[in-house]
Amino acid sequence: MRAAWYEKQGGAEDVLLVGEMPDPDPQAGEVRIRVRASGVNPGDIKKRQGWLGSAMPYPRVVPHSDGAGEIDSVGVGVDPSRVGERVWCFGAQSYRAFGTAAQYVTVPAWQAVRLPDGVPFEQGACLGIPGITAHRAVFGDGPIKGATVLIAGATGAVGSLATQLAIWGGALVIGTVRSAHDVQRALQLGATHVVNSSAEDVVAQIRRIAPGGVHRIVEVAFGPNATFNSQIVCQGAVIAAYATPDPEPVLPYWPLAFQNVVIRLLGSDDFPQEAKRQAAADLVSCLEAGALRTEIRQIFPLSRVADAHRAVENPTGSGRVVIGTI
Repeated sequence: MRAAWYEKQGGAEDVLLVGEMPDPDPQAGEVRIRVRASGVNPGDIKKRQGWLGSAMPYPRVVPHSDGAGEIDSVGVGVDPSRVGERVWCFGAQSYRAFGTAAQYVTVPAWQAVRLPDGVPFEQGACLGIPGITAHRAVFGDGPIKGATVLIAGATGAVGSLATQLAIWGGALVIGTVRSAHDVQRALQLGATHVVNSSAEDVVAQIRRIAPGGVHRIVEVAFGPNATFNSQIVCQGAVIAAYATPDPEPVLPYWPLAFQNVVIRLLGSDDFPQEAKRQAAADLVSCLEAGALRTEIRQIFPLSRVADAHRAVENPTGSGRVVIGTI
């Protein structure tokens, strides 16, 4: 099969190779997917770069955890009727050597999720890590119907899906963005209100929308936004953070403590299996309801996988980067 891989960490152009590898065979409990599209996530970039001092986990790594295609073979214990099923998958390269940047990938059967008819493979390839993270951030502390949920970075990979899931879940959604272009885009995603986070009166704007404070915050920049968040939360609010630029953030302890705020820190590879299964099921339901979509910014062929990685590292616009027609 045709595949991309790296055998040492470093820059995309220095370490990523494209060539032929043996086709994988599904083991017991696994399915093999004929990959049609492979999503490129920031986490895939970090693994390749050796982020935070991480070492090569395997001698050779085929990158990318998320993808979509058709099941073409199953292992022992898997219903053979699944052959031919359109699926999206997640976690292909989480604690595993070989991900979706290849013509074929094997994953545990439960990690290959039915992709509704009519949903393009490129869209399916963008659901995994961002979708499951967004679901956990929005629903990890129970139903949100009637709640006020603030999505920081409402047009980002996770934020855009969190915005749509929160609307689907019945919340009033306040999205924060950093440009006038993103205001319109967040509204198109369904956000009830959109606020430019760089405005001088951003706290006052949010307090006018939610005088009693917001119930939940989906946070992409935990450290830098900690003080801001302490000014807009209600009693017992939840801050669900999936990223921060500073690895050791400083928090305004007492303002958060007086509001009895719950802080939920999210590491997507290590969510409980039950949470991942529920997220996958809800994402499919949301797709079938026509309530979920992903903007694709660029589609690259496998031969240009290094360019795809650079496009994620140095974004020039909104939307996701995908390897297509593998």
